Formats: sequence, C-alpha cells, structure tokens
Amino acid sequence: MKMNIEERACDLAAYIIESRATVRAAARKFGISKSTVHKDLSERLEQINRPLYLQVKEVLDFNKSERHIRGGLATKEKYSAQKKS
Repeated sequence: MKMNIEERACDLAAYIIESRATVRAAARKFGISKSTVHKDLSERLEQINRPLYLQVKEVLDFNKSERHIRGGLATKEKYSAQKKS
C-alpha cells in the first residue's frame, strides 16, 4: 500500500477511532505491519495532527488496558475447543 505517510497515519487513526480496533486489526485491514501502525499513530500522527492523535491515543490506551482480558479469553477458547475434539 504505497501512499503518503501523513495520509496513511490519518486514515489509520480514523479507522481505529471509528471501529475501536486494535493495532493488529488495523495492520491486517491496511496490509501493513503492527510496527508501522504503531509508529504512525504514536510518533508521526502527533506531529501531523495533535487533536486526532489525542483521540486515537485514548482508544489505544483503552485497548492496552484490556489486553490481558482478551489474552485470557483467547486462551480459554483455545483449550475449550481442544477438549471438544
């Protein structure tokens, strides 16, 4: 996905804010790496559009606060599926 970096960062931010998506989900949707998404949102966007950066930071902080719960649910689902087999 070749495009202007600033435009990509703003598009990523808009997608994450609208869908409350995780960094992994955004990376999958845009066909780029998690590292690129993270760098675009945490470093580049702050320089480009500070108000948008603050909005996306709020979503990312929320997702980060819940990641231990999501990990636990994923593990539970994994082992529940193995028991049924």
